Amino acid sequence: MMLIFDIGNTHTNVGLGNGRRILKDFHFPTCDWKETSTPELIGEFQGSHKVDLVAFASVQPKADRHIRRLATRILRVPLFELNAETASLAGLKIDYPNPATIGADRLANAIAARKAFGAPVVVVDFGTAVTFDVVDKRGCYAGGIIAPGLNAMTDYLHDKTALLPRIEIRETRKVVGKSTTEAMLIGAVKGYRGMIHRLIEELETTLKAPALPVIATGGYARLIAKGVPRIKKVAPLLTLEGIRLAALSKQSRESAS
Repeated sequence: MMLIFDIGNTHTNVGLGNGRRILKDFHFPTCDWKETSTPELIGEFQGSHKVDLVAFASVQPKADRHIRRLATRILRVPLFELNAETASLAGLKIDYPNPATIGADRLANAIAARKAFGAPVVVVDFGTAVTFDVVDKRGCYAGGIIAPGLNAMTDYLHDKTALLPRIEIRETRKVVGKSTTEAMLIGAVKGYRGMIHRLIEELETTLKAPALPVIATGGYARLIAKGVPRIKKVAPLLTLEGIRLAALSKQSRESAS
């Protein structure tokens, strides 16, 4: 059994996985890694399951020392870190000028999507930023797109204006807002869907793949995907699954050597 961590800028997603799948998951704010109660919280999540490996992908270096301590001093188990080098163990080739600069979560998404849907495939991850990750027809990680996340856009409007409120993102059917909040929701949700739809169209043309599989994950994936027919599937556990697959590949290679 392995504990799997996707350490993002805002949240850390935690999964408990075995050789076949992710069994369960939960998340907590990444800033809570510095809290002394966090290992206990993770222990409660682990329950009676015996963990023999901790696997993680991180885009928040300040949290890395905490997970290393959790694995080596508290759980006393091996630690696997997903990065550009270890991603190759899962069969992911990288066609990118500086692979070390690719976010580990993006590599995890590419590994899991390629395994489930083949190539080419695109993952749209709705996190603090929205990222598009492209696996081309050769099965290579080829790069992607980064845009502001939905919360980042709406929070910016609130922070930089005197009268625009902070809004709760939710579905809206209206096209003409009759209040400031309605108008902001329309701009956020429908406008964001328009951006996603257009970028997918551009990728279909570039990859010469009109039936391009597009997979969504992350916080607002389900909401935005409702209005973007080109998104074929919402996979909330995609990043954790990619980390799991990479860690299993490394274990398999070590067993065979």
